[in-house]
Amino acid sequence: MCDFDSNAGALTGKPYQVTEISTGADGGIWSPDGKNIVFVSAVYPDCKDDACNKQRDEELKKSKVKAKIFSRLFYRHWSAFTEFKRSHLFVQSVEAPVSGAGIGTAAGTAATTARDLTPGNHDVPPFSLGGQDMYAISPDGQEVAYTSNIDEVEATSTNNEIFVVPMSASTPKKISTSPGADSTPLYSPDGKYIAWRSQARPGFEADKWRLLVQDRQSGKTSDLTEKFDRSPGSFAWAPNSKAICFAAEDHGEAPIYSIALEGDQPAEIVRMYADDLIFGANGALYFTRMSIAAPNEIWRVVFTDLALSNLMQTLAGSLMTKHDVPVSVTHMNDPLLSLIDMQPLESFPFKGANDEEVQGFIVKPPGFDPTKKYPLKFLIHGGPQGAWGNEWTYRWNAELFAAAGNYVVVMINFHGSTGYGQKFTDSISGDWGGKPYVDLMKGLDYVEKTYPFIDKNREAALGASYGGYMANWILGHTNRFKCIVSHDGTFNTEAAYGTTEELWFPEWEFKGPPWKNRELYRKFSPHLFADKFKTPTLVVHGQNDYRLDVSEGFQLFTTLQRLKIPSKMLYFPDEGHWVLKPQNSRLWYKTVNDWVDQWCKK
Repeated sequence: MCDFDSNAGALTGKPYQVTEISTGADGGIWSPDGKNIVFVSAVYPDCKDDACNKQRDEELKKSKVKAKIFSRLFYRHWSAFTEFKRSHLFVQSVEAPVSGAGIGTAAGTAATTARDLTPGNHDVPPFSLGGQDMYAISPDGQEVAYTSNIDEVEATSTNNEIFVVPMSASTPKKISTSPGADSTPLYSPDGKYIAWRSQARPGFEADKWRLLVQDRQSGKTSDLTEKFDRSPGSFAWAPNSKAICFAAEDHGEAPIYSIALEGDQPAEIVRMYADDLIFGANGALYFTRMSIAAPNEIWRVVFTDLALSNLMQTLAGSLMTKHDVPVSVTHMNDPLLSLIDMQPLESFPFKGANDEEVQGFIVKPPGFDPTKKYPLKFLIHGGPQGAWGNEWTYRWNAELFAAAGNYVVVMINFHGSTGYGQKFTDSISGDWGGKPYVDLMKGLDYVEKTYPFIDKNREAALGASYGGYMANWILGHTNRFKCIVSHDGTFNTEAAYGTTEELWFPEWEFKGPPWKNRELYRKFSPHLFADKFKTPTLVVHGQNDYRLDVSEGFQLFTTLQRLKIPSKMLYFPDEGHWVLKPQNSRLWYKTVNDWVDQWCKK
């Protein structure tokens, strides 16, 4: 922070250290009154002070014994072992030092030590792969709302709850009641309400998210999106506290919707792939927007419904808004993107499993010539409750796949995908190799018949996570592809159960653990169809992938080698479920694209 000179009435420009906690400070947010900062730090739950944490860390660092002893589940998660620590929320006063002497001097440090707001053997906030903050401070600066899972066995529970605790650090109070997940609390600007996202079904991470609002005085909770069959993501309160804007996946986009506290149905405001919503001054809503051809930039839409007090109008039960055309505020990538031939994302519908409509997407290569024949890269998304759409990604970039070697790229949002209603999403559970496989094959049939520029004799299937599972499933069920790429996919469903960390996931998808429902696990396990494998396959897996253990990749590669099927394995000793390091990513793209070229460019 910068010191404030009370005599001059201005910042001195001299930084001073605010926290001195040995375990570090992350994710800091200011209290609205400017008196405190709330932050996250990972501590040993049985330690009563920072001296204890510091001593334990030093002992662990110096010890020549690196063994760990586990007595409960969730000893590792995503791509790291827990190290027996828990993330807690701390509050730190930002009272300025006596002298602005700067960092490193006694006068240049905070006057008070940070206080643990959430002591105990639980994480606050729980693990997250990104998105909206899972904790917030009330407008008066006196209270903190946060997300935590206090169930005894977190490996089998999605039951995150919302708690509130006074800034003075007294006993927290649970305010949510759903047996499913509750997350991302956010106070209204006037302080009268708390909103959060909630799921109704326990143990199901892909259940529909509902937007709940609780009156802080009465404790009454309302479901604003009960009649809305999409899942709100990032959301923001309107400045007058009478409405909420949120983004939600829908048919490959993530439009912005708005709904009044007394509203019945949300109104669509902007149709694009939006995220990270926040209101600024004069009715301006700021958000990030990406597309298939460009990474995130900051955008703005200005509401013009008279004054802020009338920002959101209600008429006949529906939220009515007036606003200017959305505009891009930042243009960080424009100069670079102007040099690249990016093709648009084109959507197509077709009849999939049960003769129900399914959406697919196609991306053509740079310099596309409709009179030529192009090989095909058939991408399969993960999740399985995920979706392809008009969004940018660095890991599975459709534009890059199309450009590398001049391919047409096709992506199918099969049964189980998000953005098409909860019934469609639910339909994959217990049916991993059923309707999704039918959708993929019917989608491929459709594009082969509809687009004459696709060479159906030169097609490759590529997928990661559930997409890797489906690549493995395809191996045993069709020989129509010239080659396959299987990245971090399930090969043996029963073995995968024993090595994954989030047990709620397989127990929901396969209707229980293997010893209770072995028939379903075996019905949809790719390894039991190995006698039908014939397609050349590239296997990719990371050592630190604890969602789908690296043993799944090794089992697949071993099987392919024993069957004498052309195969190769790309193994990353320093990556998890995602390949994140830039140089590793370059190797990944080169290896994957070279493998496809080897078989599809003959």
